[in-house]
Amino acid sequence: MARSLRFSLVIPTYEEAENIEALVRSLVAVLDPVLPHDYEIIVVDDNSTDRTWKIAQELTAEFPQLRVLCRHYERGLATAVIRGWQVAKGEILGVIDGDGQHDEQLLPEMVAQILAGADLVAASRNDPGGGISDWSLWRRLTSRGAQILGLTLLPDVVGRVSDPLSGYFVLKRSAIAQKILNPLGYKILIEVLAKGDFGRVKTLPYEFRERQSGETKVTWYHAIDYFAHLLRLRLDRFPVQRFIRFGIVGFSGVIVDMAVLYALSDPSTLAWGLTRSKIIAAEVAILNNFWWNDRWTFRDLSQRQTGFRRRLERFLKFNLICLMGLILNVLILNLLFNVIFAGQYRYLANLIAIGLVTFWNFWLNTKLSWRVTDRDRAELPNS
Repeated sequence: MARSLRFSLVIPTYEEAENIEALVRSLVAVLDPVLPHDYEIIVVDDNSTDRTWKIAQELTAEFPQLRVLCRHYERGLATAVIRGWQVAKGEILGVIDGDGQHDEQLLPEMVAQILAGADLVAASRNDPGGGISDWSLWRRLTSRGAQILGLTLLPDVVGRVSDPLSGYFVLKRSAIAQKILNPLGYKILIEVLAKGDFGRVKTLPYEFRERQSGETKVTWYHAIDYFAHLLRLRLDRFPVQRFIRFGIVGFSGVIVDMAVLYALSDPSTLAWGLTRSKIIAAEVAILNNFWWNDRWTFRDLSQRQTGFRRRLERFLKFNLICLMGLILNVLILNLLFNVIFAGQYRYLANLIAIGLVTFWNFWLNTKLSWRVTDRDRAELPNS
């Protein structure tokens, strides 16, 4: 078995012939004093037409800690990083761009933070002391817009670091061991944060340098890939099984509502007024739905919120959300039927409204009615 090392640093490259030698020499000069004979540098090149891989290969004679992989049938920065990590020997894994725009002097401190107990350390352009040199206003707005989009779709992932688009970070290998990483495009940090097990995440400021040679590879296609990647991660994190249970409970509520309405308002039974009967029927259905959701759909969460008072709080929130959902259902139904469908397809409009409100009710109940607080986690630390 190959001897493990302390640190493995991956450099994904494509058409970086003018930059790769200077970068490798700078990295060796920085890492040799702090990790002598205990690190490796892995260049993963996508078969560059400028033969970046060949230049790197020639450097291995001078630097035995350098390894070079040339990929012929794969493309993409993020997948190149994963390929490098797959063959890496290090207990700590890292990535740095091959264009010289990342400050390699930060690496010893990043590794030291991991050795001190951090699970991931990312270099950040947005921390105090960091910066983005001479970027144009348009480039700054684009970068900030991408970050805001990420915060909107994946707030609990993107919000863990100040620079989620950073391509310069190190992490414990154990944090992503046995995890299936499948990034799309050129940004990998968000994928890593979404899939890995990270307790302590830290950032360190750095100044993003301008290119000295070569051209940027970023295009509009990368922006599309970034958006698609966010959506895919969002859908991967959607609790499908819980939502199906929520839907089944909702369907049972419809049956209860109809049965109670019949029992109260039908001329052959109690023959109560329709409005009074409907209000009672709706509330009984809500009681039914709450009981099943509390005992089945959200059972794992309700067990962390024991006691009558906590159950009553959940029920009152559930009632309020159902009322909001009913109002929203009526608004959507009228918008679809009277405006969009021009007075036609009433049942299709109702079906769409029910579907949208079901998602709305599920999301709100997850975030509010059955939300687990830090207090609840403290009560059951091992659950």
